[in-house]
Amino acid sequence: MAHRLITQVVIVGSRVLGRAFSEAFKQAQASSNYARSQAKLNPNGTGRTSMGTGMTLDEACKILNVKPPQGGKANIEEVMDRFKRLFDANDPQKGGSFYLQSKVLRARERIESEVRPAMEKAAQEAEVKEGFKPKVYKDR
Repeated sequence: MAHRLITQVVIVGSRVLGRAFSEAFKQAQASSNYARSQAKLNPNGTGRTSMGTGMTLDEACKILNVKPPQGGKANIEEVMDRFKRLFDANDPQKGGSFYLQSKVLRARERIESEVRPAMEKAAQEAEVKEGFKPKVYKDR
């Protein structure tokens, strides 16, 4: 009698776990498809979340209270000033919140990831404009 009860518990438990895993997979697939469709609909990046931070550009700008980058250009000095002030204000050793400090850090990283390609392109164009000047070292 006990073996019959144990067998039924194992069978019912495996059915429940199997259904839960299949539902979780379906939900993950739907979420992935939705994110992909949103990325196609909004290619300028304002509604798109960064895979590393999971934060939209608008959310990052609201956290740091700065204007969104226009054309890939932002006032980096203002972003860094706000970041330093908020990061220090939320220091856990001074009674701040580690969670808020993490959010501030991720917001700065998200804005930098949006601006970095434009900054690199501008640096390359400046180098092309002034010409390639290699550093020459003389052997003695």
